[in-house]
Amino acid sequence: MSTYILGISCFYHDAAAALIKDGEIIAAAQEERFTRKKHDFNFPINAMNYCLEEGGIGANDLSFVAFYDKPFLKFERIFLTYLSYAPAGFRSFCKAMPLWLKERLWMSHLISEKSGFQGKILFTEHHESHAASCFYPSPFKEAAIITMDGVGEWATTSIGIGKDNDFKLLYELKFPHSLGLLYSAFTYYTGFRVNSAEYKVMGLAPYGEPGYTALILSELMDLKEDGSFKLNMKYFNYCAGLTMTNKRFDNLFGGPPRKPETKITQKEMDLARSVQAVTEEVMLRVARHAYSITGKKNLCLAGGVALNCVANGRILREGPFERMWIQPAAGDAGGAIGAALRIWYKYLGNKRAADDIDDRQKGSYLGPSYSDVYIENYLKKNNIPYQKKSRDELLKKTAEFIADNNVIGWFQGRMEFGPRALGARSIIGDARSQDMQSRMNLKIKFRESFRPFAPTVLSERAKDYFEINCNSPYMLLVANVKNGHLKSKTVKEPKGFERLKTIRSDIPAVTHVDNSARIQTVSRHSGNDIYYGLLNEVYKMTGCPIVINTSFNVRGEPIVCTPEDAYRCFMRTDMDYLVMGSFTLDKKEQPVERRKVKECFELD
Repeated sequence: MSTYILGISCFYHDAAAALIKDGEIIAAAQEERFTRKKHDFNFPINAMNYCLEEGGIGANDLSFVAFYDKPFLKFERIFLTYLSYAPAGFRSFCKAMPLWLKERLWMSHLISEKSGFQGKILFTEHHESHAASCFYPSPFKEAAIITMDGVGEWATTSIGIGKDNDFKLLYELKFPHSLGLLYSAFTYYTGFRVNSAEYKVMGLAPYGEPGYTALILSELMDLKEDGSFKLNMKYFNYCAGLTMTNKRFDNLFGGPPRKPETKITQKEMDLARSVQAVTEEVMLRVARHAYSITGKKNLCLAGGVALNCVANGRILREGPFERMWIQPAAGDAGGAIGAALRIWYKYLGNKRAADDIDDRQKGSYLGPSYSDVYIENYLKKNNIPYQKKSRDELLKKTAEFIADNNVIGWFQGRMEFGPRALGARSIIGDARSQDMQSRMNLKIKFRESFRPFAPTVLSERAKDYFEINCNSPYMLLVANVKNGHLKSKTVKEPKGFERLKTIRSDIPAVTHVDNSARIQTVSRHSGNDIYYGLLNEVYKMTGCPIVINTSFNVRGEPIVCTPEDAYRCFMRTDMDYLVMGSFTLDKKEQPVERRKVKECFELD
């Protein structure tokens, strides 16, 4: 009989569930995709039910359920932290305790109640789950492991070493000293949402100068050569308060935090650039130390900080490791996979097959898929105009749409697991277009104009356009556009957001203001044949093997999951076409009264 293990992560942010069958990842999804609440942290009942359905089993068929951290250890940290800061933080304490006392301390009971599972429920430590999530699916037989995030139970950073079916965490940095929380503090101070918009700070950084870097390193952080550090806690409020920073922080940086949705100034740009520079330096030092104590040529990364693709790119280029593998769902969602795999390999002692070539993440296409029959029934039931095409017709027609500077909603196959759209739930367009970046930001995504977009490129052509010597299938590495594709500078570089107006390369829609790009490579064996086929058609038609790729959603909403989600998003934006399964939908043919409305058309 097969062994099924369900992994669960929840109650902080990005709740998720994952199903493992005999060590193989069968399904994984975030709860937000089903509830349509971005970063939903609640118990992932919908994601769990999806995983069981995808596996063709019921809860009673599970061998084990694994939870991604240890609630009593986390409660210990929270309780002792409040005690050490008392009476400060009483409001925060009163807000947190009822949730813990009511349900979070009784996780075994809650899991049994929600799932109906009456078997053995096991718990792994938070950073152990992160480490398992990146080492076990990686292609490496042996590797150094680094996990970095805000905080788990007590750990905020760990260094480990993995071999075959086991790993050991050798060193830890503990709360309140946290690189993830430092970055979140600046996310808060620059007016963005914590645990949600750190990537905005990363995208904003190239517009600024690192003028605050020295101040951060002298006043906020005591950084050692091995990457360990202590934060000066007199400037932070997250241990006991309801905000990340305090008045001392305000005085140090010359004023209160920017109010959300107000104008972004050069100060915020410089702050973003400075904390990004510090983050990169810390990560580089930790990586070098990990190499020195493990001696391994491969590196595995996980934890929310591992989503900092700019820093990842620097580690790959400047660090001592030959190869890296980063968990695509590096944040808490990926802990569901890690917890389940840790039970399979460590608790049950099963052998692990790794060939140092291919990973076991299946392109991270681990979510729900919808058949042409389902999609066509939905379209017919709601009287939605469409055209059905053969695969070859679909790819050629979509390539024509892109070449004609249209914006396409692309909905194909199994939904991605993790925060990145990888060509299953994507909005795509022509990377050569000079107005596509601003058009997508303002009229499609309804988001800040400074935000960059990623290129998806045929893996065999990536080196022609970018300074990268490896595949990047999960959009977790940043590299520069090659000089041969850059425009020569004829005028002085403008300041701030005026830099957006400069055409920097012959792929301007995906070239950031510092001439970098967050790259996704797609190969024949990536697990997404139809997306690879589309890129080939675009290449044959235009001579450019690249499309602009952003997630299929609007600002403030999760990536779409179902055909209903996709059509609603399509109609509420200025997308020109929706390509869903074997069907193409033209915006001009859709009923005018359905445009920019919020109601969802249902399929019984």
